[in-house]
Amino acid sequence: MIASQRNGPPAAANAPAPPRPLDGDPAAGHPARAVPDRAVVRDALGVGLAVGASGLAFGVAGAAAHLTVWQTCVLSLLVFTGASQFALTAALAAGAAPFAAIAGALFLGVRNSLYGLRLGPRLELPRLLRPLAAHAVIDETTAVAMVQPDRRSTRIGFAVTAVSLYLTWNLTTLAGALGAGALGDPTRLGLDAAGPAVFLALLGPRLREAGEQRSVALLGAVLALAATPLLPAGIPVLLAVVAVPVVGLLRRKRPLEES
Repeated sequence: MIASQRNGPPAAANAPAPPRPLDGDPAAGHPARAVPDRAVVRDALGVGLAVGASGLAFGVAGAAAHLTVWQTCVLSLLVFTGASQFALTAALAAGAAPFAAIAGALFLGVRNSLYGLRLGPRLELPRLLRPLAAHAVIDETTAVAMVQPDRRSTRIGFAVTAVSLYLTWNLTTLAGALGAGALGDPTRLGLDAAGPAVFLALLGPRLREAGEQRSVALLGAVLALAATPLLPAGIPVLLAVVAVPVVGLLRRKRPLEES
């Protein structure tokens, strides 16, 4: 017994270490479970194709904002973040100044930078691919990537969602813009309400969330509605952004008061 211990290390020392969970993994502290590539691709394609179909609505919203077909398509190609695009077209359709409309869209797009901070350590992409991947950091790609248990499935989910959503979104944007343009004046058919209606639909799911998301959505909606009859078009959207720091300050102040 003594000789065997001297001649070789204990069996426990030779045992392979358990797989290390990814940084930011919701199941941190537990071994990551492998997911079949086919299942990841299936789920990612489902998200990409389903969400990409809503590009039809953006094509119609672009026409309602009196954008040309090519202007609408360039927005989808270069901006590629639905909420910001709908906010921009809704403000333009309401008669907002271009600067105010662009500023509101930029405020909404800031959240994608925060997504990038979470995704970076999980993806660990080569430097040359990072600028291209940054263009695809949006709500849907982040959601699919963050639920994956290991780096391989995270990369597959992110890439498949990004490619399928980008292609579908831009094709349906073109179809919606061409279809709306063929109908003539969008205001005659009430299509000028498409942009605001879809933007409010995007706000709806946040109202079902608990905690800060619902508070921010409610306060932002109240601020925008209250300011609409008092301020020029486009400014109420910018004012609604104030809801984010206000809710954050109130939630930080409450624990201090309770302590």
